[in-house]
Amino acid sequence: MAGHGRGSWLVALCCALCLVVLAGCGGRDPVPDAAAGEVREVLDRRARALLDGNEEAYDRTERPAKGAEDLFGHLRAVPLESWDYRLTGLDRDGARATASAELHYRIKGYDRAPITAERTLSLRRTGGQWYVTDERPAKKTGEQLWDQGRVTAERGARSLVLGVGQSAADLRAHRDLADRAVPAVRDAWPGKWPGRIVVLVPRSLDGMAGLLGAPASGYRGIAAVTTGETGGAGKAPADRIIVNPEAYGVLGDFGKRVVLTHEATHVATRTETSAATPLWLSEGFADWVGYRDTGRTAAQAAPELRRAVQHSRLPAALPDDKDFGFGGDATKLAAAYEGAWLACRMIAEQWGERKLTDFYAAVGAHDGRDGAVEGALRGVLDTTPEDFTARWRTYLRAELG
Repeated sequence: MAGHGRGSWLVALCCALCLVVLAGCGGRDPVPDAAAGEVREVLDRRARALLDGNEEAYDRTERPAKGAEDLFGHLRAVPLESWDYRLTGLDRDGARATASAELHYRIKGYDRAPITAERTLSLRRTGGQWYVTDERPAKKTGEQLWDQGRVTAERGARSLVLGVGQSAADLRAHRDLADRAVPAVRDAWPGKWPGRIVVLVPRSLDGMAGLLGAPASGYRGIAAVTTGETGGAGKAPADRIIVNPEAYGVLGDFGKRVVLTHEATHVATRTETSAATPLWLSEGFADWVGYRDTGRTAAQAAPELRRAVQHSRLPAALPDDKDFGFGGDATKLAAAYEGAWLACRMIAEQWGERKLTDFYAAVGAHDGRDGAVEGALRGVLDTTPEDFTARWRTYLRAELG
C-alpha cells in the first residue's frame, strides 16, 4: 500500500515551509545572552565546513561526547546546496550550554526553498571557546536521514536516492524505478512540476517512523509515504518519498513500480492539492497514474473491493478521509484505496483523461472543503454528487461483480 501524502515532517505530511532567516540579518535578537554571539559564530563555522566538505574545519567546531553521531561523516554523500543554523534559544549553565536552533538546508538540484528542521545542540566551553559536543533532533520532531547513520547516494537522471544501511545494488534498483516513475507521471499530469524526486530509504520500519516523527505501528504495512506541504503555487521545497524497506521489500517489481509512481504523482500534484482535496481524489488519482498503461484489470488491482461487491457489500458512498487512516483495519484501508482508484479510473474512461486532471485542479483551487467537489463536478464534469456516486456504484458492479 502506498501512503497518502499528508503528514508532518511528517511533516504532519509536511516539511515546514520557511524562508531562511540568518543570524545577524536584523530584527530583534531572540537570544540576548552574552554567549549567544560566540555560539552563533561556532554554528556558522560548522555550517560552512559542512558545505565546503572541510572535515578539518568541522572538527575545530566540536569536542564530541561519547556516543555522539559523526554528522560530517554521515552527510558526506549528500549534495548540499545550503546549510544554515538560526539560534533560537540558549540555556547556559557555566561551561555547558544547550542551544535550540532552526536548521535550514537545501539539496542541490532538488529543493527550491529551504527545508526547516528543529535541532538541539549541546556545547561545552573549553580554553575560552565553545565547542559542540552533540547535535540531535529537537524533542517531538522527526529525525533527518543522517541522524540514523552514514548516508549513501545514488543519482539518477531524474532522481536522487539516499539510503542508510542499504546495499548499493538495492539503492540502484530504487533509482532505476524512480527514474521510470517520473516520465510516467509527466505523461499523465499536465501541470508544471520540476520532474525530479528525492527518495529516502532508511534501514528499517523504525527508521521510517523516526523520519516521520510518528509511531512505527501506524506504518507497518505501508510501502512508502510522501512528505511535503500542499499548495503553495510552486514554492514548496521538494517533497521526500520515504520508503518502508520492510513492506516495500516484499513487493515484486510491478508493485514497487506502482508504489514509486504513486508517490511521484503526489510530488507532481502537490501544488494543486489543498485542504479542499479529499483523500479519495488525491489517493485515487495517484493510484490511477500508478496503474495507468499497465494493463491491470479492476478485478486484479482491487481484490478487497471485488470481494465486497461479490458478497453484496457494495459501498454506499465514496471513501471518507477517515477511511484512509493507517492505523485502522487493513482490509478497509485497501478497499478505500481501491474505491478511490476506480472513481478516478471511471472519470478518465467516461469523461476523458484531461477532464480528470481538470477536475483534480478545480477541486484543489477551491477556497475550502465545503462545496469543492460539488463545484468541480458541476463545472468540469457537468454532473452532481448524487449522480456521480450512482455512476460509480454502477461502475463497481460492472467491473467487479
